[in-house]
Amino acid sequence: MSHTRPLGAVRWILCAALALTLLAPSTPTLADGTLRLAVLKFGTLSWEADVIRHNGFDRAEGFSLEPSAFAGPQATLVALMGGNADIAVTDWIWVSRQRDAGRPYSFVPYSTAIGALMVPGGSDIGSLADLAGHRIGVAGGPLDKNWLLLRALARQRSGLDLANQVEPVYGAPPLLNAQIQQDRLDAVITHWPYAARLSAIGYRPLMDAREAMSELGIQAEVPMIGYVFNEDWAKSHRETTDGFFRAVARAKSRLAESDAEWERLRPLMRAKDEATFIALREGYRAGIPKGWGAEERVAAERLFEILRATGGSALVGHSERLAPGTFWDGTPD
Repeated sequence: MSHTRPLGAVRWILCAALALTLLAPSTPTLADGTLRLAVLKFGTLSWEADVIRHNGFDRAEGFSLEPSAFAGPQATLVALMGGNADIAVTDWIWVSRQRDAGRPYSFVPYSTAIGALMVPGGSDIGSLADLAGHRIGVAGGPLDKNWLLLRALARQRSGLDLANQVEPVYGAPPLLNAQIQQDRLDAVITHWPYAARLSAIGYRPLMDAREAMSELGIQAEVPMIGYVFNEDWAKSHRETTDGFFRAVARAKSRLAESDAEWERLRPLMRAKDEATFIALREGYRAGIPKGWGAEERVAAERLFEILRATGGSALVGHSERLAPGTFWDGTPD
């Protein structure tokens, strides 16, 4: 993986918002100067939160970051919508759908890393067309963005829908990683940390989401995953919101530059060997967003159209375009 070391480019990561399911959004108060961040128990966001806290980047901005660990992504969003967390991480498709429903969430980029289609090192699968007739693990479910992008690309290339050509097996990423290692799957489409873990033990990427987007005409690097929050909360706690994203920018710069910081994080990463540790470190670094301007936002709108055409209303609801306000326009001082 490429060794990405953005420095000043991380400064733009200073905005925020996003949303989820069927609950009405609440507007929590900031209790005792504490900002509550919903993280996955073993997710990459927990690494970033640890860097912020360990280095005092939150205290320097006048607040205390309080990460709360949850077992799955849905749980983090339920916490956000229920007022038990101030910020979580998810994709902007979810935010757009929530805004269409009148729930004022907004999005600030977290990572451009999405996922990849992984096959065993000795597999004879060499192209999307070769997947026909095989059992393919799909992390998350039928609306997973990596799966939808590969389906869109296969349709563009050959007019075929992969969903009708393969036997998809939907499941959680750790389970799918275990199944392909047990030869129960021929390939997996999975999130980038799990793809990194497979690459460290000899599996190879047949195609990643960035390559698929490029062939589909999306040339800009679009951050699919971001920090999300209720924009009413952000406006009423603007100083803390801005401070959080300044702290985030400092943490990302530290992780982009410091191998020593990664050594300190090693216990949190659950890397069983050096190859896995390096794959996870470089995967995170490669996903640090390098910019978030007009080009990327236009590309996101085009990507929304592609995903909508493949995922339909089950993914985006009844909207034909990204909801206004999906992307947070606030800029810290």
